Amino acid sequence: MSVTDVVQTRDPDRLLPVDPATRDIARALYQRVADAPIVSPHGHVPAEWLARDVAFADPTALLVTHDHYVTRLLHASGVDLGDLGVGGAAVDPREAWRTFAERWHLFAGTASGHWIEDELHSVLGIDTPLSAATADAVYDTVQRRLGEPGFRPRALFERFRIDVLATTDDPLDDLQYHSAITDSGLSGRVLPTFRPDRYLDPDAVEFSTDLERLLSATGQPTTFAGYLEALRDRRAYFIAHGATSADHGIEDPATVDMSDTEAQYLFHDIVSGRATASQRAAFRGHMLVRMAGMSAEDGLVMTIHAGVVRNHSTATLRQFGPDTGHDFPRQTDFVRGLRPLLERHGLSYSLHLVLFAVDETVYSREIAPMASFYPSVYIGAPWWFLDAPDAMLRFRSAVTESAGFSRGSGFIDDTRAFLSIPARHDTARRVDAAFLARLVREGRLTESAATAVIDDIVGPQPRRVFKL
Repeated sequence: MSVTDVVQTRDPDRLLPVDPATRDIARALYQRVADAPIVSPHGHVPAEWLARDVAFADPTALLVTHDHYVTRLLHASGVDLGDLGVGGAAVDPREAWRTFAERWHLFAGTASGHWIEDELHSVLGIDTPLSAATADAVYDTVQRRLGEPGFRPRALFERFRIDVLATTDDPLDDLQYHSAITDSGLSGRVLPTFRPDRYLDPDAVEFSTDLERLLSATGQPTTFAGYLEALRDRRAYFIAHGATSADHGIEDPATVDMSDTEAQYLFHDIVSGRATASQRAAFRGHMLVRMAGMSAEDGLVMTIHAGVVRNHSTATLRQFGPDTGHDFPRQTDFVRGLRPLLERHGLSYSLHLVLFAVDETVYSREIAPMASFYPSVYIGAPWWFLDAPDAMLRFRSAVTESAGFSRGSGFIDDTRAFLSIPARHDTARRVDAAFLARLVREGRLTESAATAVIDDIVGPQPRRVFKL
């Protein structure tokens, strides 16, 4: 079967309101920003892809294996993760693709299904519905596309109209790929992001080794003062290479303030291995306060992604490693958890603290009210399990009445799935147009005000929040 045998046209008004009058307003708002450049201040696309510009290997590696949204749902339906190539397992990519195509119906109504349809149609030019019958034909067409110069990472970067793309990087990374990109003449900016979690958490698997590496690389002694100076040194290195933010992925947003003397004694117990579980938790919480202080000093935006229990399935972790689809949301407490940090730094205008949650209840109860008072606090866009159309609408309803639009981060795609970036931003723009159109129809916002809002949130707003 040829991929042209069956053609399915995508609805140009997808995700817009059903009511005709509201849809007309939403359509006009969406069309204003549909082709606006993409500003992506937090994501996980490896800089190496854009520096080396090597063609993507195959459709399975590109769209299935590394997308935990896809692999987790296939796994739930009875597919072994190893059969999808997860964790580096050797597979026949065509067979894995067939497995995916045979179960494509599982993704009906899901955000990942919406994104992949958009990738196949808008990026790869395929209008054929995916199924067991079309699996091989679609695979062959995608494979041919990936061999063409126009489908290499740099060409796609230009085609996607990406103006800013931030990566996520280890503090000891030499950032050679970022330097290569800067020197290559790529039209947009690719910025590193300082991600220090493994150097701040005493419970991290290789914390002791990583701490030694950090101190050795910066020439600092094994003291708390030396440790802080080492982190400042690496932050300065990142800033010199274009970084504008530091990211913190934590389960519990609890923070602890303490004196320099208390912190020095605690650090000594951490290094010596004598620290109890409660002391290690206190150290984690205190280092978030210290990181906020450094951000207030050096200007790096501080983002906190909280509330995810990582590696929930021990058996899956042992067999396939981390980041393989078994991380789950939990309840979080930002108000009490972050109070020590905000007591110290919350009133600082130089600190930009962007809070991301996967617990929907905290948006209206905690994050939006905090952002409507603290000048340092901004509302992170819907993240992970919440970056889907209906959840995005719920998010807008939850935060707008107390914090308005100005206290948000702008849309954040937070993805490694490079081809999904334009689909994710397009989804956010359609949802925001739909939400604003409803406010206009209900007489709560004028059309001119809605126009000003949607123009702002796709570009100027994330630039302000992330100091771009």
